[in-house]
Amino acid sequence: MTALPDQLAAFGPAALSAVVVACYLVVGEPLVGHVLHRRFEGRLRTDGSARQSFYRRLLVLEWGLAVLAAVLWLSAPGVDAAAVGLAWPTGWPGPVTGTATVLVLVLSLVSVRALRGGALARVQRPGEGRHAEPEGHATLALLPRTTAERRLFGVVGVTAGVCEEWLYRGFFLAVVAAVGPDLPAPVLVLVAAVAFGLAHAYQGPPGVVLTGVLGGVFAALYLDTGSLLLPVLLHAAVDLRFLLVPASALPGGLPAPRAAGGAAA
Repeated sequence: MTALPDQLAAFGPAALSAVVVACYLVVGEPLVGHVLHRRFEGRLRTDGSARQSFYRRLLVLEWGLAVLAAVLWLSAPGVDAAAVGLAWPTGWPGPVTGTATVLVLVLSLVSVRALRGGALARVQRPGEGRHAEPEGHATLALLPRTTAERRLFGVVGVTAGVCEEWLYRGFFLAVVAAVGPDLPAPVLVLVAAVAFGLAHAYQGPPGVVLTGVLGGVFAALYLDTGSLLLPVLLHAAVDLRFLLVPASALPGGLPAPRAAGGAAA
């Protein structure tokens, strides 16, 4: 079990700033994400470099927030590295957490297989061009199509695993536990799940629920093991699985290769 702070005073002079950043993760990040994503979708239909530009913005935003949270933690005299998950695992996931982790991995592989099937590549909104995304699949707009996009997406996937786990599990839960020292682990998992789901509000209600569940699993894995290591690895794996999906299987992707003689491969 993670040795979380049991009082806000542990953050010392950084206490107020830590609370403000934690509140931003719950309230401000959903608004910023929504605005950035809407702008991105608008550019996507006219700008071939829109995805790479958006990936770079995500990298700047996530690393910027992660560094800010790190500075606040370093300014907190009563919060050691173990209290924010910066330690080696000290335990194993419990049976419920372990089962949930396995289910996440299995469902991730199943989703890759479904995407590789290519059904989504044939779904287009009439009259909106090659970059149009199917209704209810806003996240598809973020997936890379070209080689350059795939390289940068790999960096984004690793960054999400590192920065988001640090922000939403390590830092955020330390602040929540300091504000509410008597909160039981299930409540902390629920709070982390809600915060992480809201951060993905641009994906619509289904996306909020899905990412919220994932956030809960990551939080439970963190609290059970006392370390961010396994949540970071699982989170990165969930995001990087999209690199297993060929561009030809996505809307607006590259055409599938043809075999000799012009027949489809």
